[in-house]
Amino acid sequence: MLRLVLVRHGESQWNKENRFTGWTDVELSEKGIEEARKGGKVLKENGFDFRIAYTSYLRRAIRTLWLMLDEMDLMWIDVKKSWRLNEKHYGSLQGLNKAETARIYGDEQVHIWRRSYDVPPAALEDNDPRNPRFDKRYEKLTEMELPLTESLKDTIDRIVPYWQNEISVSLRREGQVLVAAHGNSLRGIIKYLKNMTEDEIIALNLPTGVPYVFEFDDNLVLMNDYFLGDPDEIKKLMDAVANQGKSK
Repeated sequence: MLRLVLVRHGESQWNKENRFTGWTDVELSEKGIEEARKGGKVLKENGFDFRIAYTSYLRRAIRTLWLMLDEMDLMWIDVKKSWRLNEKHYGSLQGLNKAETARIYGDEQVHIWRRSYDVPPAALEDNDPRNPRFDKRYEKLTEMELPLTESLKDTIDRIVPYWQNEISVSLRREGQVLVAAHGNSLRGIIKYLKNMTEDEIIALNLPTGVPYVFEFDDNLVLMNDYFLGDPDEIKKLMDAVANQGKSK
């Protein structure tokens, strides 16, 4: 049996402040650090043992992975980073408080920006300092690869090839793979693996720091998927994510 574990990074400082984050590089909160360590402990208690892991170029995901591997005594394993695992780019919304934005534009509009499948937020201007072309970590990417905003569809379009050509190859070879990334990049993988509809994937709320396990046969046919943890606690965390973009 092959096992893939997806983990959304622990709570970040901007999650705590209810702000749109996207590609902005924000650190974990104290709660996020605790969530990451708890996720690592749960994986160790359940017998997971990795030789390769993946994460994005953003520190909240990288730090989450480090903390989880530290709890599992696996900080020595191979770790691969890719911008394709970055969060959805929220364009000009990045840095804005979600509830305040909802009070100005309405809950429905903010919900569209956050959770529609193919409607991106307003793009950054080319000379905006938040433009990723000014960030040295993306200096080898082409102008076509660097987003100024993204919809969920755009995020899925960049992550699925990485799953097909990189992560799935490692899963077949190693048997177990850990991926610490972001809500929307992980939803892209999940949509592909579970063949979910657009409506189903936009309704999925991923809790922070909770391991989500996918079990496959040797032909990468999905057999089972489940969260590791207390179901009632996970439900509360998922509901909290869903309510982030509301004005009240």
